[in-house]
Amino acid sequence: MPVPAVAPDEAAVLDIDRLDVYRVSVQFAAIVSCLRITPAGLRDQIDRASASMVLTLAEGVGRVSPADRAHFFAMARGSALECAAVLDLLHARGALSGPAHREARALLVRVVQMLTRLIDRQRIARAPRPAPASWRRTGRVTTEPDPAS
Repeated sequence: MPVPAVAPDEAAVLDIDRLDVYRVSVQFAAIVSCLRITPAGLRDQIDRASASMVLTLAEGVGRVSPADRAHFFAMARGSALECAAVLDLLHARGALSGPAHREARALLVRVVQMLTRLIDRQRIARAPRPAPASWRRTGRVTTEPDPAS
């Protein structure tokens, strides 16, 4: 089920609108909302987890520090994996057809892959960088420049 564009082409664009992972997450949430899922407890669980996936991802994009972004992206990935577990349970119990299970799960695989790459990029962005040579004294790195240079 295709989801309409989140923002019209002529509208102002938010950072989140540029991410494929966001669009695929919204598409998954739309598909889940159309499924007839019983029991009600699992329906509620997958509704909450799919919404959490989208909302946590959006919150992570709004964070400034790489560590904060990685944290929120990891939580969104956890919600995606929770959705996958609910789908697997429903399929195993016969409450979800094979084609519906495959379609929804394929979207989640893409979401998890993209979130994993985003998390890795944030870790690289926050990796410590070597201090400039002018800051080095006797093998120790200080926070002040060397007055001799």
